[in-house]
Amino acid sequence: MQVSAPALALERITVTFVSPVGASATARFTAVKDATLMVRPGEFVSVVGPTGCGKSTLLNIAAGLLEPSAGEVRVFGERLAGLNRNAGYLFQTEALLPWRTALGNVTAGLEFRGVARAEAGRRAEAWLQRVGLRGHGHRYPHQLSGGMRKRVALAQTLILDPQIILMDEPFSALDIQTRQLMENELLELWSVDRKSVVFITHDLEEAISLSDRVVVFSAGPASHPIGEFEIDLPRPRDVAEIRLSPRFVELHTKIWQAMKQEVLKGYEQQKSQ
Repeated sequence: MQVSAPALALERITVTFVSPVGASATARFTAVKDATLMVRPGEFVSVVGPTGCGKSTLLNIAAGLLEPSAGEVRVFGERLAGLNRNAGYLFQTEALLPWRTALGNVTAGLEFRGVARAEAGRRAEAWLQRVGLRGHGHRYPHQLSGGMRKRVALAQTLILDPQIILMDEPFSALDIQTRQLMENELLELWSVDRKSVVFITHDLEEAISLSDRVVVFSAGPASHPIGEFEIDLPRPRDVAEIRLSPRFVELHTKIWQAMKQEVLKGYEQQKSQ
């Protein structure tokens, strides 16, 4: 039986930043050390850990925006060199162009790829409808609520049909009701074609609600995985309802016990800075 290559493989990744200190000295900070993360095709993986543990650094490595100091990144078995063309990146803050309408923002990526404007517009209208924004394509980002801007950003990313979706705490700025609506919409969209997802979050409940697997990272510096947990909750899921199930509570307790000391360590480090 042939086993397919991981969609994304970060193998023994170390990231060390070097910055000048004074006229002739430098300071070195190792954000991530000897970290390995594998994501299977179609798998939804969340990475959790204390603030400042290098989660976003790891995502930038996966996107090809940052080169590791050591280690290797493979995408569907091929060594990554430069930008990850198989990945779409959804940032914590929406990367929307303020001078473009919602429709214009969603078409932008297709236009940059040379798709004819009429065809790009047709596809963008369909995606706006899929994310619940039919009839809002003429509005500019400043005319949209936070949740609506997130929907535009989601359509902007998914319209390019990436095989891997990288998400950096995309819903953290939303109120709890809007956040849960967006989480359910994300799961509904993801369930259609099951792309590989790496979801960065500091919210353990969010991670368990969404994921097939949760990976826990240690506090920094030199952050690394300290545990991973299969999430065997049934799909499809409603993120609010699933959190009331006994199995969810059991998983939350188990994972929290694994990360509690790291969260406290990260908190103490922040206080001392």
